[in-house]
Amino acid sequence: MLRKFIKEYLTFSRKDRIAILVLILVIGAVFLIPSFFKNSSEKKIIAADTSWIKALQNLEQKQVDSNASYNKDYGNNYSEFQYDKRTGQGFKRRGELFYFDPNTLPAEEWTKLGLREKTIQTIQNYLSKGGRFRKPEDVQKIYGLFPDEYNRIAPYIRFESQKNVNNQSNFTNSQSNEKKPLTNSHRYNVVELNTADTSALIALPGIGSKLAQRIINFRDKLGGFNTVNQVGETYGLPDSTFQKIKQYIRTNPSAINKININTASVEELKTHPYIKWNLANPIIAYRKEHGLFAKIEDLKKVMVVTDEVYSKIAPYLTVQ
Repeated sequence: MLRKFIKEYLTFSRKDRIAILVLILVIGAVFLIPSFFKNSSEKKIIAADTSWIKALQNLEQKQVDSNASYNKDYGNNYSEFQYDKRTGQGFKRRGELFYFDPNTLPAEEWTKLGLREKTIQTIQNYLSKGGRFRKPEDVQKIYGLFPDEYNRIAPYIRFESQKNVNNQSNFTNSQSNEKKPLTNSHRYNVVELNTADTSALIALPGIGSKLAQRIINFRDKLGGFNTVNQVGETYGLPDSTFQKIKQYIRTNPSAINKININTASVEELKTHPYIKWNLANPIIAYRKEHGLFAKIEDLKKVMVVTDEVYSKIAPYLTVQ
């Protein structure tokens, strides 16, 4: 009975055996094919990653070779590849190398050296607040100045002001028995600021065309300089440069263009650098409520006009 059962149900014909073998092969293929494609895909990804890295390395090497070739061809001219975050594009900044005193160098000359605008502004702010560079290493401490930028310009730093101090010290020591002042080999004509043009200002020490134009623009907005110290408020004028020209400039307050506060509009008042909106509106509001000003001193009755503010704006106002 058992033998009959085995023969009838557990015995396979040749066709059955072939079908079973084919089924086993198909099942094996189902398990093996995914792993094969996975390995192949990984190899392609690795190959792609390697190709990308090689391409990037080649691009960087070409850039280095290009910069090296440029510097070789142009000598003191400088070219640095930089990336502009605003445009997403690279660009080359060029600069010229020349001897300079960092304490007196105008902003446009720093630009010629190849420094970036933000770095130049940092330097100008430092100098305008009374800071001084006393040795080349001090320049290296400027925030935003890259090490390669400093290394490029460092050999060209010369402190002319320090030389003058040393010369004066040597002169004093050698002539200790003679109390003679040290005379400056450079003599400059005194400039009256309220009538001067840019050419007269450019003739002053440390003043270039850009600074001269800024001084003129500030003078015109004010209506004229009332005191010499106001020149030091000019945007971008280093304090070191102002101290150098201070002895050669004068002001004539009678040449100031004054604003009639009894007829001026808010728009006219707010254009003045010392008045602007925060004072123009209260002044006009007070005039509308209380009538015309009888004298300039009546401005003190306006709540926002303190004694300090009054002394600053009074030279530029009149009543008629």
